[in-house]
Amino acid sequence: MQNSFKETLYYSSKTRLMLDWGGMRMDDEFKTNIKAKLDASLKAMDELDAGAIANPSEGRMVGHYWLRAPKLAPTAELTKEIEDCTAAVMEFTEKVHLGEIKSSAGNKFKNVVVAGIGGSSLGPVFVANALSTPNDKMKLYFLDNTDPDGMDKVFGKILPELDETLTIVISKSGGTIETRNCMEEAKAFYIKNGLDFAAHTVCITGVGSKLYKIAESEGWLAIFPMWDWVGGRTSVMSAVGMLPLCLMGVDMKSLLKGAAECDVLNRGKVLEQNPAAILAASWYLCSNGVGGESMVVLPYKDSLELFAKYLQQLIMESLGKEFDNDGKIVNQGLAVFGNKGTSDQHSYVQQLVAGPDNIFVTFVQVLRDRAGDSIEVGEGSTSGDYLNAFMLGTKKALESHGKRTMIITVPEVSAYYVGALIALFERTVGIYANLININAYDQPAVEFGKKAAGGLIELKNSAKAALVNEAGKYFTAAQLAEKLGAEEQDMFRLMLHLSANDSSIKLEDKADITEIGFAYIK
Repeated sequence: MQNSFKETLYYSSKTRLMLDWGGMRMDDEFKTNIKAKLDASLKAMDELDAGAIANPSEGRMVGHYWLRAPKLAPTAELTKEIEDCTAAVMEFTEKVHLGEIKSSAGNKFKNVVVAGIGGSSLGPVFVANALSTPNDKMKLYFLDNTDPDGMDKVFGKILPELDETLTIVISKSGGTIETRNCMEEAKAFYIKNGLDFAAHTVCITGVGSKLYKIAESEGWLAIFPMWDWVGGRTSVMSAVGMLPLCLMGVDMKSLLKGAAECDVLNRGKVLEQNPAAILAASWYLCSNGVGGESMVVLPYKDSLELFAKYLQQLIMESLGKEFDNDGKIVNQGLAVFGNKGTSDQHSYVQQLVAGPDNIFVTFVQVLRDRAGDSIEVGEGSTSGDYLNAFMLGTKKALESHGKRTMIITVPEVSAYYVGALIALFERTVGIYANLININAYDQPAVEFGKKAAGGLIELKNSAKAALVNEAGKYFTAAQLAEKLGAEEQDMFRLMLHLSANDSSIKLEDKADITEIGFAYIK
């Protein structure tokens, strides 16, 4: 038992990152069988690092690893671009903190509103939540959805200090609808309160994008680059995350260092000496290489509560694929969900232990409980002792019911170790994708919903125009759908929402809601 424990414990003395993978039950036969696939995967990752075209559908490289080690970029020009961007972010941050860059009212900025969606928010939100302290230099707020009520809640919080609030708009293409909507709402809010939006706003976008041109023409405070070789879900160490987090006061240099030093570990050529390879091989074992399993991420630390949410996009958007690299239908994917310890023990661990055998669990253990000493709360133990015992108890309960487990251990929650955790999972995703022969770096299915939404907006506008043309006359959803060649269900949902928010669209008074008529009555 002792030998088995030692054989399945990875530890880096330099970084103090630890993985206990004994609970995965990865035997010698499996390691022998996967070796050829793993060797090929690690070689492909080396090629990606060197600048190979990793997203053939868009013809682009994938270089988020260069963000924390610019010298690894394949050209001197790219190295310089990365270093120049980092320097520009640091310089801008310092000027804001010193009050050299002020609001239009001449006030020092105290707050930051980040307008972005998906990868442009999930990474910064996770890191900000993990590393926030009472002494943050600036307070961050996020507009990360096109929900008017959600935006109003943020606006209500910043209103008393709006003339001390900086806004960052993030969109690589400049055409992301949700971000555009957040930007327009924020702009209207500043103007409504007598402030110049441009004098309070910076953007992060691709050079020459629609957003770039708006910021340039309106004279925004600054424009920072977003490169096509950095995907949204791996952009937290670019200006996307660097700017808001530096403004907040996060030690970004330490975060980048943690990621870079973990990247070195993740380039090892031997399974047992490469933490990302251990994780990727474990995923392959648990899913039999065909996906469909659920990975439960349980960080036993409040500050890492959003880690599972962050990993959902990183893993599910990267691995959820209909086709493999040979064009074969495979419907790959791993579902990711998680809570925090010990909250999980009072919510869904009952099912994890006693329910279907379609899950594997990754615990994240943080050794340091708090900055100072802890009191004894009972039985000669501290609150942190109990937290640790509950984690180990849950692990034992899962394993006794045949579930596979992994423990990732870090000494503390700090910028360095948050960077290391992000790097660990980023590399794992790439290695695992190669093992199952899919491309982790394109996501065509993401566009399906966006295109459908665009068509539905056009349909809503056409329906309203039809009502305006025959003002005062009621039409059911079925009648409007027939008139416009649309589906009745879509029309019903669109018109029901429109009537709740547009005072000119009236509802007919009928008991059967599906037969209600809609009319334009000004």
